[in-house]
Amino acid sequence: MAEGASILSPAIVAHRELGEFDFDLYIDSAWLGAESMLNWKGMRTGTANLPLHYGKAPRWLFARMRELARQITVLMVDEFGTVEFMRRLSDPFWFQALGALLGYDWHSSGLTTVTGAALKEGIRGLEKELGLFIAGGKGATSRRTPQEIVEWGPELKIDPGKLIYASRMSAKVDSAALQDGYQIYHHLFIFDRAGRWAVIQQGMNERTRYARRYHWLSLEIEDFVEEPHAAICTEQRGEALNLISRGSGGAREASAELARARPERLTKELRRLQELSLPPRHYLLLQDIHPERLERIFIKTYERQPEDFEGLLGLRGVGPQTVRALALLAELVYGAKIDWRDPARYSFAHGGKDGHPYPVDQRGYDRTISILKRAVERAKLGRRERLGALRRLARWSG
Repeated sequence: MAEGASILSPAIVAHRELGEFDFDLYIDSAWLGAESMLNWKGMRTGTANLPLHYGKAPRWLFARMRELARQITVLMVDEFGTVEFMRRLSDPFWFQALGALLGYDWHSSGLTTVTGAALKEGIRGLEKELGLFIAGGKGATSRRTPQEIVEWGPELKIDPGKLIYASRMSAKVDSAALQDGYQIYHHLFIFDRAGRWAVIQQGMNERTRYARRYHWLSLEIEDFVEEPHAAICTEQRGEALNLISRGSGGAREASAELARARPERLTKELRRLQELSLPPRHYLLLQDIHPERLERIFIKTYERQPEDFEGLLGLRGVGPQTVRALALLAELVYGAKIDWRDPARYSFAHGGKDGHPYPVDQRGYDRTISILKRAVERAKLGRRERLGALRRLARWSG
């Protein structure tokens, strides 16, 4: 594509020239500075906890959400570029505002899955012009993420395998390296031609009836398995097996070393631990570990000899039970320290129908509302749809 050429289709360019898509938005120059950055590693930028609600969006509502998501995406990518749009999606607060604006219940777990689907379906047919691609989704759709990345391979400037690795590792980290009681069931992978990416994934906790959302961004980080997040936001906090904490570095190192040991040694140590009188925390975590079932995984880790914890986590078949078993052996037998603090923080929401007040970055909050409001005002919408979107945004921000 020629320097300065539009990333939009001729039809959309024509709309912009007619003034239907044109709008002025202020953007901090520091945000644009990230446009040239490229890193294959990931940054978890936040999590959000939401009540677990069942059901699906009505067809009429989803159709409107999809159209509004399409126009907002086109406007923002054209004005800011793909990196800034992904940076916004990786912010739990901004994503929540977007979902509320599109028309979904802001305090429901369904906001994540429906907003993600609206974004994916909204840009369908415009991916090449925008230079922005979305793979994955909820349930079985999430398992098609690698295939969908490969299908866009001819449009990319990088090896799709690197994106597939990033997708797999972000899911592995949030399900195995951070064991906080939430099982991942939604995985949305957003990426551009240059290989920059964002992840929005969600897990559920059936016992507490809450869902937790995890955001990743592939900028400014060097390590998938140590402090990969910039901020974490939540309503529900508790104890977690937090192997991505800097304080768990010794446990990660010891876990990788143990994974290279002979399988029979590991299963013997696990059986011995299960016979001991342990503190309640360790007793509960060992309850569902079956050494005989893990032995075949230990055979694989012994054969593959992972160099480090990331290498261990990346092995197929290594899941939460294997990681937990090795971490407990590292702590109880070898004295390696584990950080048990939940890394989630109270920092993403503001107001809402249930009256939950949260501390937020007020400047960032005002900027989010202003940008979304201007986008809606300038979008190609009917008067009723435009006013409805603005009312929803006002209710959410009030």
